Amino acid sequence: MRLDAQDPAAIDEAADRLAAGELVAFPTETVYGLGARADDDAAAARIFEAKGRPAGHPLIVHVADAAAAAAFAAQWPPLAQRLAEHFWPGPLTVIVPRADGVAAVAAGGQPTVGLRCPSHPVALALLRAAAARGVRGVAGPSANRFGRVSPTTAAHVESEFGDAVAVLDGGACDVGIESAIVDCTRGVPVLLRPGVLTPQEIEQAAGQPLVRPDGQAPRAPGTLASHYAPHAKVRLMPAAALREALAVFADAATAGNTRSPTGKTLAVYSRTVLPPPGAAHHRRMPDDAAAAAQALFATLRDLDGTGVSLIWVEQPPAGPEWDGVRDRLQRAAAD
Repeated sequence: MRLDAQDPAAIDEAADRLAAGELVAFPTETVYGLGARADDDAAAARIFEAKGRPAGHPLIVHVADAAAAAAFAAQWPPLAQRLAEHFWPGPLTVIVPRADGVAAVAAGGQPTVGLRCPSHPVALALLRAAAARGVRGVAGPSANRFGRVSPTTAAHVESEFGDAVAVLDGGACDVGIESAIVDCTRGVPVLLRPGVLTPQEIEQAAGQPLVRPDGQAPRAPGTLASHYAPHAKVRLMPAAALREALAVFADAATAGNTRSPTGKTLAVYSRTVLPPPGAAHHRRMPDDAAAAAQALFATLRDLDGTGVSLIWVEQPPAGPEWDGVRDRLQRAAAD
């Protein structure tokens, strides 16, 4: 069921559904989330069931502002305050100590909780309408089956869940990959997942260097080795290796066909390397990192929809602004 976010009545209906413990998919600036009230463990558990997500893999709780975050935080570290002041509303999640007796299921049973205030106007309108109905926050992982490509349009969500989930349609997402996640529980900022914010931007706001995660870091969404994967097998390659592999594939393939003698069919997503004409389905990766992030998941879904068995991707550039895109592609290509 699709609800038009331009209609105020649709926002009210979505908020009513959340208050009643139902699932509602909603747009954020990053990706579409599969939402349920985080302050109701039974409601949050429906997210795990619908996605096929392991119960110990935590969810991010979306709140309308920093004041609303207080309901879920046992304490609000100064580091979290600095980051929230700088980036909220926006694509940054902070991990803080979780308040007792709240959001245990959403947090995957951990003593910490991830909190984010999204900047999408539809998401904010929904959070405020839900808060008026007593919903303190909305847990919202990406609205797709667990481990698969995240959705950036309402149609993507419908392709995952059909009519089983109400979808609040707010158009295509502007950012296109999930938020950066920073652990704020140990006095130093620990980057658990990159996003479109660069490490330098986060360090400047935090006032101290980022630290790499270690064995004491809390579990965080989207950090499993294999994630964001289409049905086709993704292979991530440097430009030179991709160019060589395409030459071999083109020599083996029938002219004008995308099928090789081995039966494999190919799609290519690249910036500088063009496949030989007729050798593969091809999409060009934008030169700008932000544009590449915005298009990434939609492109993977589009190429996967051609029915190919292989998707070869040119490795993104090495700059920090590409960290989020590189992270998603590395996980999509993992076995």
